[in-house]
Amino acid sequence: MSRMDVQALRAQFPALSRLVRGRPLAYLDNAATTQKPLAVLEAMDAYHRGCCANVHRGLHSMAVEADERYEAARESVQRFINAESSQAVIFTSGTTGAVNLAAWSLGEAFVRPGDEVLVTDLEHHSNLVPWHMLCQRKGARLVVAHVSDDGEVTLDEWSARLSSRTRIAAFTHVSNALGTVNPAREMVALAQAAGARVLVDGAQAVAHRPVDIQALGADLYAFSGHKVYGPTGIGVLAGRLELLEQLPPWQGGGDMIASVTHEEISWNELPWRLEAGTPHIAGAIGLGAALHFLSGQDWASLMKQEDGLLEEAARRLADLPGVRVIGHPAERTASLSFTVAGAHPSDVATLLDLEGVAVRSGHHCAQPLMARLGLKGTVRASFAAYNTLQEVEQLERALRKALRMLGVG
Repeated sequence: MSRMDVQALRAQFPALSRLVRGRPLAYLDNAATTQKPLAVLEAMDAYHRGCCANVHRGLHSMAVEADERYEAARESVQRFINAESSQAVIFTSGTTGAVNLAAWSLGEAFVRPGDEVLVTDLEHHSNLVPWHMLCQRKGARLVVAHVSDDGEVTLDEWSARLSSRTRIAAFTHVSNALGTVNPAREMVALAQAAGARVLVDGAQAVAHRPVDIQALGADLYAFSGHKVYGPTGIGVLAGRLELLEQLPPWQGGGDMIASVTHEEISWNELPWRLEAGTPHIAGAIGLGAALHFLSGQDWASLMKQEDGLLEEAARRLADLPGVRVIGHPAERTASLSFTVAGAHPSDVATLLDLEGVAVRSGHHCAQPLMARLGLKGTVRASFAAYNTLQEVEQLERALRKALRMLGVG
């Protein structure tokens, strides 16, 4: 599409046409997971119906076809994020799986007692807990770069937390809770100048901004399929081939070995050395289809559509009595968090659901961020390319009704 034809886009997502409690669905929970287009559903169905065989293990026709589709998906990922090569694309179970792989393998290769791992207040638990575990295992120290009241990590704060002991720096490209877009390229450069290896959590970025990991300079980049219009249970860890070659395998099993005897093991080459066992074949194929689908969109129009909806939603909600929009970063995309005075976020989300509006409530797997901001949780509306102004209006009407029922204002 040369321009964003939202109705034509929506027609490709079957779930968006359903009713919820007799009302049109306004699906505003895209930061949790996106809906899936027909191209993804059909690609996965075609694998299951026509060439459902294991990969890298067979010579019969169905196995060869499965191999071809699976590795074609890897090449789609490589092109989509401009990875160094398809060898530098490791399939995982999701961002969580990718970060755990990175934390274990980087820890084994590079972290010693007394070293430091730097993260930020903005991290999802999946980019925090694995580093906690690494520090506990290796006797290292977890260091945190704190956010401002506006929900930003400044470059001054980031620089101040780096030291000669920083071995790994890990941060989110886009905050899942606030939508804050970090100055990723600058943060990567500062951390690498201090001697750290850098992982960027791109789970909330890849569906909303063009990502070029070579231009970004990240040593490692992680994301999930289900947040970029693909299936659940599939994700990616990509990065510099030179670094990936140095990472010891973190799981043992089939396909990650070249040979094995009772006495010794030799490892397979990348990417398979870091992909033990039968992978989520249909998931990888579905992810490839999702990225092909998204590559067919006009990014300038997509970003204008999403950012316009976010800005309009923020403006409308800020005018409602008792409603407080959380965070005011210089750049925000996709997600908008808010609270309602005197109301629990879960109660607000339940009332919105009665009007067909799907949002998320709670701490969003970002408890340290909530603590920093003095909150127990928020209500989060998160947007995708297929959302519309009418759905923003539906959110506002539903929230006005919820406020009356809660006696706010």
